[in-house]
Amino acid sequence: MIRSFRSAVALVAVMAAFSAIGSAQATEPAGTATSTQLSTVAANQEPTKEQLAKLFDVMRIREQMQSMRQIVPGMVSQQIRGAMKQTEADLPAGTKLTPEQHQQMQDVMSKYVGKAMDLYPADEMMADMTTIYQQHLSKDDVDGLIAFYSSPAGQHLLNAQPVIAKEYMPMVMEKVTERSQAMTKEMMKEMAEIVPAKQAAPKPAAKVPAKQ
Repeated sequence: MIRSFRSAVALVAVMAAFSAIGSAQATEPAGTATSTQLSTVAANQEPTKEQLAKLFDVMRIREQMQSMRQIVPGMVSQQIRGAMKQTEADLPAGTKLTPEQHQQMQDVMSKYVGKAMDLYPADEMMADMTTIYQQHLSKDDVDGLIAFYSSPAGQHLLNAQPVIAKEYMPMVMEKVTERSQAMTKEMMKEMAEIVPAKQAAPKPAAKVPAKQ
């Protein structure tokens, strides 16, 4: 269960970060360069922090983050509760967690899931995004994006983002969990073939006859 909890906590942080850029990647207005065409923007063409702040505002980046804070913990908690049930099922016969122990584990789980959501604070995330955007988007690009996300189509996309995330994230959780478990089993099988569990015990060293 400890490994499941660690994986879940890590996934919380990753998904929280993913939510911040999800709306930016959800669509590319016509004429936007693909990642293979991008190059670093000349210094005199870099958008200002104020421009990017306006872009992030019209893209509702902070709202996306808040929405993810409401969605992710519940999904992760469900995953961890499943791991707790499996752990209890694996306990020796006659051993069972008390209601108090269950509650204590739930409290610890909630505490650390909440901490995981704050591993990468929103202000720090947006500051990092600003630096990256300045390297790859020009002033004209940002003005174009602001115009797009201010348009009816852009607003419709942003309105749909919470629903899309709510439907998509459980799918991500389920598939990643299922496939990582299968991959781990496969990896452990191959490692076991390299180092068998029961290797032949080394032969004892031959005794040297005592000199007479």
